[in-house]
Amino acid sequence: MKYAKSSKAARHLRTVLRFFVQMAARRLLLGGLLGSLTVLTGMGLLGLSGWFITATALAGLSTTAAMTFNVFTPSAAIRLLALGRTAARYGERIVTHDATLAVLAALRERLFRSWAQPQAARYLLQRPARLLFRLTQDIDALESLYLRALLPLATALAAATLAAGMLGMLDGWLGLGMFVWLVLMGLGLTLWTARRARRAALRRARHLEQLRAHTIDLVAGQTELLMAGQLPQQCQRVARSNTRLMRAEDALHRLETRAGWLYALAGHASVAAVLLAVGTLVQGEQIGLPAAALALLLTLTALEPFAALRRGALDMARSSLAARRLGPQLQAPAMPASAPRQAPGSAPASHDAPTAFALDGVQVRHPGSAAAVLHDVHLRIAPGERVALIGSSGAGKSTLLALLAAELSAEAGQVQTTPCTWLTQRTELFQDSLRHNLLLAAPQASDAQLWQALSHSGLERTVRQLPAGLDTLLGEGGLGLSGGQARRLALARLLLHPATCWLLDEPTEGLDGATASDVLQRMQQHAGTHTVLIATHVRREAQLADRLLLLAHGRIVAEHRRGTAPFDAVLATLRQH
Repeated sequence: MKYAKSSKAARHLRTVLRFFVQMAARRLLLGGLLGSLTVLTGMGLLGLSGWFITATALAGLSTTAAMTFNVFTPSAAIRLLALGRTAARYGERIVTHDATLAVLAALRERLFRSWAQPQAARYLLQRPARLLFRLTQDIDALESLYLRALLPLATALAAATLAAGMLGMLDGWLGLGMFVWLVLMGLGLTLWTARRARRAALRRARHLEQLRAHTIDLVAGQTELLMAGQLPQQCQRVARSNTRLMRAEDALHRLETRAGWLYALAGHASVAAVLLAVGTLVQGEQIGLPAAALALLLTLTALEPFAALRRGALDMARSSLAARRLGPQLQAPAMPASAPRQAPGSAPASHDAPTAFALDGVQVRHPGSAAAVLHDVHLRIAPGERVALIGSSGAGKSTLLALLAAELSAEAGQVQTTPCTWLTQRTELFQDSLRHNLLLAAPQASDAQLWQALSHSGLERTVRQLPAGLDTLLGEGGLGLSGGQARRLALARLLLHPATCWLLDEPTEGLDGATASDVLQRMQQHAGTHTVLIATHVRREAQLADRLLLLAHGRIVAEHRRGTAPFDAVLATLRQH
């Protein structure tokens, strides 16, 4: 089981890394080269400076040596390395952060597109804190993959190679030993830190998500919690989550401190070993003191990139968890809703008559549910037809609309739809201006078109009386508008949308009689040639339809057309409000 989880996590991590490469391969590679150049020039600068100072001091002991010693070439090289290091560092920061931010922006776009897949948004809305966590913490955690893991690893290997090469010029075995020691010590401590940090980092991520969820519930539902007498208990949940988060963070801080001590200990051991080695070489007159100073300082600077891997090791568990959560979303987008959607094992049906919606033997089951919600549904709706779905609560009306809107997938059968817009029971408005709430339906609409839609929905006069007009800001969920005004704004958005099919789910639920009648009258007036499918158990809404479909226990059990006695009889059984 543990191996299967590890294999799955590695697969998702590879998926995320491939996405990084696809989005910004050249910039990421350039950033790695600039980062390595920064480290190499820094090592060269310190090593050459040490060699130069030592050589100058020794040359000063002899007049002949002082006269022949060339101070210009090393000093010019030192200045060149100093300028090169500054330029490389600046370029590395610009390129690596630009590439990382570009990849994360593309990842957010891909994530939003994945939420347009059937059922994805429905799952996330059941736990809004998870939605917030995916958009913020999970995506931000992936920047560590490159900035704190891959980039420091590349620079560390470059530093080990340079140190080994320079020491190898003094003594071959010394260079080889230093390379092996740096790689084994650096990567070994990094892997040890990552392994020890995994559990604490996972706990930290989960406790942080729990804290956010409990805090959102506390802030958004404080009125309901207070009325239910659960406000103190919710505050205690927040406090407990915060305590657990602090414990996980404390564990990570302690591990970071221990890892820092180990890196420092390994660094001191490396310098001591090189000091003994070059001391032996100097004593044997195989190298001079300037070369010994060069070797010591190169060894000292070669350890810094490996120490930088410590932060990446601590973040790897968090990045791995984020990759495991987001990896499945980095798949190709589903087919458009207008294309036929055929369940596995079903045979496509051929019909010559034009249809706006066509269902053949459709069966739908909610994830995790043992029983199907819709059973063997066959349905044809012609373009321009107006149909009402009638049935008791739980009969499957909203499920059928969700299926046609591509928010649910059929378990069996074939579904064929045309582009449609769905007016759900809940008015979905956002904390933004009236203008931008309308532009969601038609991003290219002009102000004249927006005012026309507001006029048709009966909201124009109200909006014109507002000081900011279309630029009036709404609160969360459309706060600032009454229920009727919010519904009229949703109607205006419906009228703006270019889709030729309307899916209406109890469009006047919760409105007073006068407002509901006005909204329905305006819908009927401006429906034109639109195909309309309305789910309802209210007479005033069903009267818009030319055909009634009766749903019971997930099946269409009857249908009646306007002008027939059964049609009028079914209307009479519906409640008036």
